[in-house]
Amino acid sequence: MGHATRCIPIINALLKANYEPVLASDGDALLLLQKEFPLLQSIELPFYKISYPKNGKNLRFKLLLQLPAIISAIKRERKIVSKFIDKENIAGIISDNRFGVFSKKVPSVYITHQLNVLSGKTTFITSKIHQQLIKKFDECWVPDLEGNQNYSGTLGHLKKHHLNLKYIGILSRFQPKELEIKYDLLLLLSGPEPQRTLLENNLLLELKGYKGKILMVRGVFYTTEINAASNFHIVNYLLANELEEAINQSNLVISRSGYSTIMDLAALGKKAFFIPTSGQFEQEYLAKILQEKMVAPYAKQDEFTAEKLDDINKYSGFEKATSTVDLKWFKLFEGK
Repeated sequence: MGHATRCIPIINALLKANYEPVLASDGDALLLLQKEFPLLQSIELPFYKISYPKNGKNLRFKLLLQLPAIISAIKRERKIVSKFIDKENIAGIISDNRFGVFSKKVPSVYITHQLNVLSGKTTFITSKIHQQLIKKFDECWVPDLEGNQNYSGTLGHLKKHHLNLKYIGILSRFQPKELEIKYDLLLLLSGPEPQRTLLENNLLLELKGYKGKILMVRGVFYTTEINAASNFHIVNYLLANELEEAINQSNLVISRSGYSTIMDLAALGKKAFFIPTSGQFEQEYLAKILQEKMVAPYAKQDEFTAEKLDDINKYSGFEKATSTVDLKWFKLFEGK
């Protein structure tokens, strides 16, 4: 979902530059983009079928077992993209971490903040594999700042490389607004199951005695009955403009430490408390470096308690960062 949301400002910029974007994704990510851009053409890509264990320690083993299915999905999406390019007048491709969405027939751009792919003891191998995949594309856009004041740390920065990198700054669909604070806590749930539900249940339990007003955005497109304290207001999903308003109206955001969420909070200059998805090395790393920089604290999912929020004033929160899309990026596609 984070990959889909950070593409929204790029899609808007393409429309501004008089291109006609075609949306391509799967599952909830495709549904989100279709809701945001109901008039745009869209195609469904194969689902990678990545599932996550309840025990984050088993993540690498479970992902290894799923590797054949992932490779099969990549091959199928390559065929879908190839046929679509032959059929339509496509000027170029912008692929956010979709390995098979690329073509030698048109300029192809890859978006990632993970030049290094953290996977514990296998980090060197997974990073080299990813970098080899990136080389197939004409350009690689890294949504981050190039210097020391960056947000991705070692994830998005290499000491030595032979990649055609372009650092494009943070990508966020949101803009800061001076609105009256309406919620003491905003709970943004996201990520794969069963981890999303485990976090939801934990927050409902731990915050049932919280005295302030809480908005919980569940991050789902289906409806289930939730038992919560009277100070909770619960919604399944918010469109971009609604979520932008909710974040601006909230004093503190509790969320996963996904990179797209971090960029959104940076764009709005908010205070945050992070709970990384269990076993996801990237989220754990990002949460750790932000805590070390005294920007935002974090807690492991099974260690979060309401009392941990008492230390939030020790942290600075995010400074507002500008998110803009430069139309010059699209010159790669001109005349195609």
